[in-house]
Amino acid sequence: MNTHLGRRTRVLVATTATAGMVLLAACTSTDDGGGGSTTAGGVELVKAGQLTTCTHLPYPPFQSEIDGKVQGFDVALIDLVADDLGVKQQILDTPFENFKTGAFLNSGECDLAAAGMTITEERKKNVDFSDPYFNATQAVLVAKDSGVASLADVKAKNVKLGAQAQTTGEDYVKGEGFDPVSFESSDAVLNGLRTGQVKAVVTDYPVVQGWLKDKANADAFTVAEQIDTGEQYGFTVKKGNKALQEAVNKALADAKADGTYKKLYEQWIGPYDESAASPAAS
Repeated sequence: MNTHLGRRTRVLVATTATAGMVLLAACTSTDDGGGGSTTAGGVELVKAGQLTTCTHLPYPPFQSEIDGKVQGFDVALIDLVADDLGVKQQILDTPFENFKTGAFLNSGECDLAAAGMTITEERKKNVDFSDPYFNATQAVLVAKDSGVASLADVKAKNVKLGAQAQTTGEDYVKGEGFDPVSFESSDAVLNGLRTGQVKAVVTDYPVVQGWLKDKANADAFTVAEQIDTGEQYGFTVKKGNKALQEAVNKALADAKADGTYKKLYEQWIGPYDESAASPAAS
């Protein structure tokens, strides 16, 4: 997912499309530094007055900077959690590998992580997931002149394949016997396809949907195949942080019950897909 940041991090105020955004100097907070606060809901926060969210930008349509604002489906959903807690969301942009280990949650730099992240048993060893909020499939995106109509074609025709590093898409194709070109971010994946470094890529279908909204991309590329890998996205909190986990789950349940989830889904993802939009709790 997203623009390569090395080990650099940035703090950004998360916003909706109607609110302003302020870029702030990078900062951290610690578990024992006295900066935490307890909200009225009994949720301990790493920094007073804000819900600090780790993410990795950009990963549209879930989170990216648009017109100087951090926006997206994940951002909007976590804004609902922040509203329930009576605070504002602030986003810390971090390397994607931290999401597998929960490093920034454990160090007290973030309260939760939201990054279009698939729930896996391996990741559950390091973090606690919310209820799933999105069913995701993988897509094989190819150049229209590639002659590729499926992932099987990629292998049969020895077409060079790309995927984003540290993602379930990369894991999946490796498990199918591929040796993909590994890209650091979703932007780099798309650029690899554009420049001919690879002729096909595998990544999350909602991301591909976002790319194909751009006419230039739609003219050049096509979805050869969708692969249902049974993936579900979840938000993560530090192991044992039941209060925040429950607050996230409540916000998701309320949003689905009152129509807010559907509205946000249509805004950021596209036409409402009941099967993708309403996964059952794990």
